[in-house]
Amino acid sequence: MIDATHQISGVERRVGSRVLPAGAARVLTISQTYDAPVSDVWDACTDPARIARWFLPVNGDLRLHGRYQFEGNAGGEIQRCNPPESFAATWEMGEQMSWIEVRLTPEPDDRTRFTLEHVAHVDDVVWAEFGPGAVGIGWDMGLLGLATYLRGDDGGDDIREQGAAWAASDEGRQFVVTSSRHWGEADIASGTDPDVAAAAAARTTAAYLGDPAA
Repeated sequence: MIDATHQISGVERRVGSRVLPAGAARVLTISQTYDAPVSDVWDACTDPARIARWFLPVNGDLRLHGRYQFEGNAGGEIQRCNPPESFAATWEMGEQMSWIEVRLTPEPDDRTRFTLEHVAHVDDVVWAEFGPGAVGIGWDMGLLGLATYLRGDDGGDDIREQGAAWAASDEGRQFVVTSSRHWGEADIASGTDPDVAAAAAARTTAAYLGDPAA
């Protein structure tokens, strides 16, 4: 059973900045602690069969310098891999390129802190129009899927069908609204003008819900 309220409150979100060789970049960070050991979380995030259970089907060579492609979503190249602690990859969608890094940190009682950073150039057209929520809402949904899967609540191989049905429900739509609001608040906390951040969050919410008046 999906507890959206508990999931939203159990996730930490931050927005920051970084200087890359190619120029300034914005950094989105999302993290959550799971009741599972590092070895299990690592396997859930790197085994193609398990990734497909909670995220999306993935094809390619999931090794260092190999290329991957998520079905109907981003692809890229695996640039760093340090099992079972971290991996980094490019995140490519059309002409847009950004970067992700996943880090797993052991916590007391055999739990694991999952942290994902998504880095994009400051002139990234999607970020400029929609702010961090453009990718942040998607990652919130991903962490929800991972939490559901690691608890054993996925209901079998139809987790993606269940997730799609839930996302279209009133509860799922409210999850999007709440996630977008939290990312807007994180954007403001990073120094973005509140009016600019609020307008970007509103555009993001409308785009995800398919409702210009959202």
